[in-house]
Amino acid sequence: MRKWLPLVAVCLGTFMLLVDVTIVTVALPDMARSLHTTFADLQWVMDIYALVLAALLLAAGSLGDRAGHRKLYVAGLVVFAGASLACGLAGNPGVLIAFRAVQGIGGAAMLATTVALISHLYSGRDLGTAFGVWGAVSGAAAAAGPIMGGLLTQHLDWRWIFFVNLPISVLAVAMTLRYVGESRGERRGGLDLPGLATFTAAAGLATYALIKGNDYGWGSARTIGVFAGAGVALVAWIAVELKGKAPMLDLSLFRRGTFTGVMIGALLLSGAAFSYFAYESLWLQSTLGMGPVTAGLCFLPMSGAAFLTAGLGGRLLADRVSPGLMIGGGLLLIAAGSAAQMAVGTGSSWTVLVPGLAISGVGVGLATPTLVSTAVAAVGYQRAGMASGAVNTARQLGNALGIAVLGVVFHAGLTSSVRGSGVPRPVPVADALAAGQGEGVVAAGGPAQRPVLEHMTHAAFASGLQSVFLAAALMGAVGGLAVLALVRRPSTGGGHGGGAKPGGGQAEWSGSESVPVAMEL
Repeated sequence: MRKWLPLVAVCLGTFMLLVDVTIVTVALPDMARSLHTTFADLQWVMDIYALVLAALLLAAGSLGDRAGHRKLYVAGLVVFAGASLACGLAGNPGVLIAFRAVQGIGGAAMLATTVALISHLYSGRDLGTAFGVWGAVSGAAAAAGPIMGGLLTQHLDWRWIFFVNLPISVLAVAMTLRYVGESRGERRGGLDLPGLATFTAAAGLATYALIKGNDYGWGSARTIGVFAGAGVALVAWIAVELKGKAPMLDLSLFRRGTFTGVMIGALLLSGAAFSYFAYESLWLQSTLGMGPVTAGLCFLPMSGAAFLTAGLGGRLLADRVSPGLMIGGGLLLIAAGSAAQMAVGTGSSWTVLVPGLAISGVGVGLATPTLVSTAVAAVGYQRAGMASGAVNTARQLGNALGIAVLGVVFHAGLTSSVRGSGVPRPVPVADALAAGQGEGVVAAGGPAQRPVLEHMTHAAFASGLQSVFLAAALMGAVGGLAVLALVRRPSTGGGHGGGAKPGGGQAEWSGSESVPVAMEL
């Protein structure tokens, strides 16, 4: 069993960093009450971590190739632990958001190096087993996040969703230093710092504009200026990547329809399938009165269906169904699941979400295991690191932008419903509801007003969620149709698609290719 201890060290960090993508979801109402946050603050608490992960993944992988994968992995663990401690001690939303960003830096260092470490540590049958375990742990992290967050928040305090990372980090550092050897990759050119800076600026400014648009006004000079800045940064990034000698992402890869289709699918999948979790959680807790644990358990239909589909159905279908159909069909199922959840109404209970969550889970289970393997097969195994990094970057960016976009839609739905109910000053009321203060809105009225205010709150949340689910369904449908139109099964030859594996052998594509599947899970 000693040979698997290095894998345990790598999986500990992986589990921890991926759990932190979703663990905050059910803790948001408690955070809001404790720190007196605004709706925009809550969005940033969720968004900034995924945004920094997306911005730094490709650069962190390149840095690991040069400095050493183990060294960067350990550094990431230390940064992540320190930031987690600071998050748990945060006394105001600004400090919490800042150190969530630092968590993202540590998470990017870990996520960018884990696959390289496993590839260095194991070979042959052991390598396939190691990636299978790593993939299962990664999938379990997504399912465990809301449940762990609920347990810690309800029985201890929301701060423990961050404090729990400290003993895990210490154990992972100790095991890594003891059992994991150093490895490095090919060093081609320097770090693409201009590309990193412009990409981060474009993504960050776009997210900022989406989150703050409600506060500044969508037609205000400030909002338009920030969007314009994001556009300029995006154009600058494209120019840098086209002219750079060692770009973080070779944009010529987008000439291949399959790669482009996979990137569109990866970008829209997270937004369509996961970005609405936070708004569902607010509804479950602040409107239906659930505790954090119960609210976390409500997401099990999706995570369970995704896990079973990926583990059983995905393996059975991978060699029989084209990658375009697997990914595109999965996204269309995600769209259908989001649309099914539009059945939520003023008097609905949590069970109205179950069919839609289960359908979306099946779609997630079909689409995710083949995203990276299809991208790698399309561009060639000599660029497997860049392709897999690009797909994971697209997924994290899709999650960050999805939370911001759906936040705009959610707030608009709330405001429209509150305004229609005749409540004075509807925007501040909608702001309070969006910030998880539904109970306070109801309690502010007198005994005669409370039934009316309670009905207004339920109706407003139903309206906001219906708008969110519609937007998510549209994202899933667009992604699914784009994938079906662009993604083709790669040929097995070593032609232009770059299908030849290292060593001169012919690439035999399989949707269940162990390394890419593990990276995507």
